[in-house]
Amino acid sequence: MENPEVFASLGTLGATLALCIAAIGSAIGSGTAGLAAVGAWKRAYLQDRPASFLLVTFVGAPLSQIIYAMILMGRIASGAAASPEAWPLCLGTGIAAGCAMAASAIFQGKAGAAGADSLGETGQGFSQYLTTIGMVETVALFVLGFSMGVLPS
Repeated sequence: MENPEVFASLGTLGATLALCIAAIGSAIGSGTAGLAAVGAWKRAYLQDRPASFLLVTFVGAPLSQIIYAMILMGRIASGAAASPEAWPLCLGTGIAAGCAMAASAIFQGKAGAAGADSLGETGQGFSQYLTTIGMVETVALFVLGFSMGVLPS
């Protein structure tokens, strides 16, 4: 027995999961970078050096995956509403894309933690550390773009 409302709901579940899974990764990534930033600030204070506010950049970088997931969430939800029979695609895309975005955010946080530690210690290399974080960010952008391409419109 086919029930379009149930199918649409299952597809919409994919939209919600994309956002929630990506948000978990963003929380882990920001937390990881935040721990390193706090440590770098502590070292600066103990050595009577100025604490660089630039470290906040590393802490906030993993949060962008939530924005990408929110954009994808809207596309998945509209695809699920337009084509309820495509619920497996919508659900699967939401889970897979959410996991990929979460991984991107987690590793952005790890790269940000290393950057915060290095910048806090040397005061140099901000642009190189930020470039590394940007390259990891690209994974989430690719996932967003390619996922949107397979969804029903």
